[in-house]
Amino acid sequence: MNIFWYIIIGIAALSILGYFFQERFIFKPEKLKQDFKFKYDVPFRELFFDIEPGVRINGLHFFREQPHGLVLYLHGNSRSIKGWAKCAKDFYRYNYDVVLVDYRGFGKSTGRRSEKEILGDIQFVYNKLTEHLPEHHMIVYGRSIGSGFAAKLAADNKPRYLILDAPYYSFKKVVERFLPILPVSLVLRYHLRTDKWIKHVNCHTYILHGTRDLLIPIRHSEQLQKINPGKITLIRIHGGGHNNLPSFPEYHNFIRDILKY
Repeated sequence: MNIFWYIIIGIAALSILGYFFQERFIFKPEKLKQDFKFKYDVPFRELFFDIEPGVRINGLHFFREQPHGLVLYLHGNSRSIKGWAKCAKDFYRYNYDVVLVDYRGFGKSTGRRSEKEILGDIQFVYNKLTEHLPEHHMIVYGRSIGSGFAAKLAADNKPRYLILDAPYYSFKKVVERFLPILPVSLVLRYHLRTDKWIKHVNCHTYILHGTRDLLIPIRHSEQLQKINPGKITLIRIHGGGHNNLPSFPEYHNFIRDILKY
């Protein structure tokens, strides 16, 4: 057997492994016991959304007395809302309610994950929240992998704003950058077509991206902005990486300006 066939067999084996085990590479959840008690020094309540038998989505609601609106925060691919809750202060300080939810298999949330199911869960949560406040009070915020979910949610609804933090043009392009030899289109079960969904977002979209993001380069956001430059504002955080934008004063200044606009 010549080297060509060894290469073909190797790629096939990697493709099979990638298809069946990609969840372990994409998602890094922190799981919490169902009796875990959240503790924070500002008013909050724990939320539970019963999607269907065996599927329950857990969330946190940080609330103000007379909020200017509500930010639905869709977090990245790791940890749980226990850790991500620290991000709530970036919006809470400007008198906004903040709701964070864990995807299936994260924290206390239950159920088997897939792109379709996660998108359905987030829409369910959105529907429940808008039973209690007008849609124009809703701001959808998506961080990293959550940016794709946020774009789809904004495309299917009418929130006040969409804010994307270090988004990808499509998840396929992220994976192709690291695994160029694999037939990613066939192997990948999470495509997350931000480029497709953002075309249908009617509210204004703000994109925040670090110029030194090595995981998802800023060119992803630049390409997204070109899709609809009249409705998409790209905010470059100079020197920012993928996980450290909140350490830059510019990030907080821009969040303040967006929320007060």
